[in-house]
Amino acid sequence: MRDRRLTVPCVLDCDPGHDDAVAILLAAALPELDLRAITTVAGNGTLERTSENALRVATLARLDVPIAAGAAAPLSRELVTSPDIHGRTALDGPALPAPDRPLDPRPAVDLLADVLLAADEPVAVIATGPLTNVALLLRRGPEVRGRIREIVLMGGSTGPGNVTPAAEFNIYVDPEAADEVFAGGIPLRMAGLNLTHQALATDAVRARMRALGTELGRIADEWLDFFAGTYRSRFGLDGPPVHDPCAVAWLAHPDIVSSTRAFVAIERDGRFTRGATVVDLHDRLGREPNADVGLELDVERFWDLVIGALGPQEKGV
Repeated sequence: MRDRRLTVPCVLDCDPGHDDAVAILLAAALPELDLRAITTVAGNGTLERTSENALRVATLARLDVPIAAGAAAPLSRELVTSPDIHGRTALDGPALPAPDRPLDPRPAVDLLADVLLAADEPVAVIATGPLTNVALLLRRGPEVRGRIREIVLMGGSTGPGNVTPAAEFNIYVDPEAADEVFAGGIPLRMAGLNLTHQALATDAVRARMRALGTELGRIADEWLDFFAGTYRSRFGLDGPPVHDPCAVAWLAHPDIVSSTRAFVAIERDGRFTRGATVVDLHDRLGREPNADVGLELDVERFWDLVIGALGPQEKGV
């Protein structure tokens, strides 16, 4: 068992998703993190799908933390999902074990608030899906907000998007929620596409997963085989970028990412730019920075962490 005095307490809000699934395995395995809850949001799939996937991945990882379902739709828009990338179930690929527990009966935001208020120190929020749940959590007011150590999110980009030319998927799905989170005054790190596209699951990386000889290594390789196929047909990439684990690794190892402080605005209403993250890298707007924007990933160390998380694991956390 890990020594909680030496770890960062955290919660993971996600929408599994192949890369979210790898992020769950990484957060469960890293000794630097004390994962205390998982919450789900609609995004890569419907809330029913993402919640079922989170339960199955936690069962696979023998992860004993509460899991609660959150927002089934964005704050004020119709839900957009990504079956063209993640398949009908949002986690198509190898068969996973049936869940070994039900969802926590609390709504996700209630579970998150309870974890924050019960902790003896501020808790980090890792967000790897649309930011609906996180925005609703911030609306709980200063008592809850004051218990958030920081938010480390996968979303946005300093350059092109992936769901539109301008927007990354998580921000595009709920730009109003993203706007509230970026304007919320909580310390924030942004792992955008410009960073996560450095984390490509190449043939060599996947060979390392298979060579582990573990169930987690086999399943992660099969997830990425499906993910690689959809990314190849959709974007022409030979190896899929494994976005969400970048946020997890960055929280656990702050020096694994080089970043810069910058002001980030969310485009909510643009005709062609809904969900774009306007990153003022050169201080043209004269606005106070509101995020640490990830620029460069230590790719070798990143994959060492991920591969390590797929090896033999202790049961539970």
